[in-house]
Amino acid sequence: MSKPFKRTTVTAALIYANGPIHIGHIAGCYLPADIYVRYLRATGQDVKFISGTDEHGVPITIKAKKEGVTPQEVVDKYYTIIKDSFEEFGISFDIYSRTSNKVHHDMSQDIFKNIYDKGQFIEETTEQYYDEKAQTFLADRYIIGTCPKCGNEAAYGDQCERCGSTLSPTELINPRSALSGEKPVMKETKNWYLPLDKMQPALEKYVESHPEWKTNVMGQVKSWLNDGLKPRAMTRDLDWGIKVPLPDTEGKVMYVWFDAPIGYISMTKELTEDWEKYWKDEDTRLVHFIGKDNIVFHCLIFPAMCMADGRFILADNVPANEFMNLEGDKISTSRNWAVWLHEYLREFEGKQDILRYVLAASAPETKDSDFTWSDFQIRNNSELVGIFGNFVNRAVILTEKNFESKVPKLGELNDYDKQVLATLAEMPAKIGDSIANYRFREALALMMDVARLGNKYLAETEPWKVIKTDRERTSTILNIGLQIAANLSILAEPFLPFTAEKIRQILNVEAFPWSEAGRADLLVEGQTVTNIGLLFEKVEDATVAAQVQKLEDAKQQNLLAGKEVPALKEEIQYDDFAKMDIRIGTIIEAEKVAKSKKLLKLKIEDGIKQRTILSGIGEHFQPENIIGQQVSFLANLAPRKMMGMESEGMILMAEDKDGSLAFVQPSKNVWNGGTVA
Repeated sequence: MSKPFKRTTVTAALIYANGPIHIGHIAGCYLPADIYVRYLRATGQDVKFISGTDEHGVPITIKAKKEGVTPQEVVDKYYTIIKDSFEEFGISFDIYSRTSNKVHHDMSQDIFKNIYDKGQFIEETTEQYYDEKAQTFLADRYIIGTCPKCGNEAAYGDQCERCGSTLSPTELINPRSALSGEKPVMKETKNWYLPLDKMQPALEKYVESHPEWKTNVMGQVKSWLNDGLKPRAMTRDLDWGIKVPLPDTEGKVMYVWFDAPIGYISMTKELTEDWEKYWKDEDTRLVHFIGKDNIVFHCLIFPAMCMADGRFILADNVPANEFMNLEGDKISTSRNWAVWLHEYLREFEGKQDILRYVLAASAPETKDSDFTWSDFQIRNNSELVGIFGNFVNRAVILTEKNFESKVPKLGELNDYDKQVLATLAEMPAKIGDSIANYRFREALALMMDVARLGNKYLAETEPWKVIKTDRERTSTILNIGLQIAANLSILAEPFLPFTAEKIRQILNVEAFPWSEAGRADLLVEGQTVTNIGLLFEKVEDATVAAQVQKLEDAKQQNLLAGKEVPALKEEIQYDDFAKMDIRIGTIIEAEKVAKSKKLLKLKIEDGIKQRTILSGIGEHFQPENIIGQQVSFLANLAPRKMMGMESEGMILMAEDKDGSLAFVQPSKNVWNGGTVA
């Protein structure tokens, strides 16, 4: 840390309220932020943890248009889903609010007006994309085109979600309106710009004062600075957002990336009357937890806004994470390729800490990482069940069995005992240092080393054998084992808060402060230990298979959703159609054709005779299930030899977009031989 601080303000990115949250969001910023905040609280520090939903972004209006509802209805729905999911998952915000609240509108307009009154904005009339059919200027997200850097044909006017590049609408190749699909035209409009080019020296000085920032953060920021910053519009021509507080600005709202970060300030004001010390006092550390797609906004644009306003502190650190992928593919909300948090909480009730552990263990801290259900199962079964849970469970059961569920007496220590307790005493500082420096994967591994230490200690001292000959020695072994478990209730709290609470229930203790961790006398002799069951349970193969299948089903649905109706064939004349004799018949026999996967041999009663038709539908139907079905068939098709048999016609089938087949049938039974006209 760059200097000592009296207090810390921690923010986690404001997520668009246009859908639920998924594991990519959690791993990207919310879980790391929660681990950090829980640690600061445990060490007795003054900290406020702030977040909420961003309710003014263009993605909100796109979602509203797609669902046929108002933007307000969209944000009201998803705010509740997101807030409830965070609470159940144990993300311990001091406040989780929303940018649609009046306090936020007032704060945003106050800051905008202050910057305007200080002459910091540039007023410019420029040409921007306009949709003539929809009769509206297009915000960046309403412009879709081909990314000039990776060729993605569905890039937005502000960002390509495939390669992560930040774009401007004029960079897109073949731009089109997301509203009408039409090619937009350029039209004059007036907006207010923040002159980032003139502010670049001050921003460079700010960035250079933080050499401790993560390499992925610093690399992206310096790339922007090296390219040279350009003025950026802080207003937009929209009807959804915070109104610009200036005369004659009807139809103008604040750029979402102007008002969104102000949400951190307005939400703190909602939370506490002394909010100003968390945003204006130089003795306050400000830390932004975000994903890599928000780095430029939190490291350059928001600091530029704060500099222009002059009243607020700048971030001390922005420990942004990279992206988490899913089963080798990029998480995509539009393709439903995601593990949704609210669904996980419903399907894995009471198992929040498994997901917290897996996401923290594979967090994309310096590069993109991958979540797989196989890894989820292995980490749970091998590490949480096999190491952590196994250790605590053994210590408790042995105490229950041999010492009437009372913490036994600590007797004389041998060299191994002293070595184990010395190692235990070193761990809190190591874990705390890793957390304080935003190395959360490292911190989690160190915490698990404490569980490994306890597991190894019991395995090597074998109290279940020693009890047969030396009760006093067994008493010392189990006392040490339980003391290690008590330490885990402290050290696991930032990562696995639900598990830490279970351990406290088992040991019948209140939460200890972090300063107590490492001690070997947290529990007193004779204290009751309660066996409340296993801390973790195995995840079975069937559970994992069901989750993988759920993803595959989502992928298939997306493939089908994008499938287009086949183009019409070449035009024919009526006389061509009139030559076809299409009739109705009944299948009276059906059997598979030997040495063929596709062919079925069908006997059709056609009202005149019984005819044989060979049909390539064997992969779609079982012969015994179609006997008695009425079907349409082409009766005057010239006979054709197939697999040594003659086929006298062709069954007419309808193909669905997933490739499945259905018989073309009359809506009621008709006489065999009836014609289709």
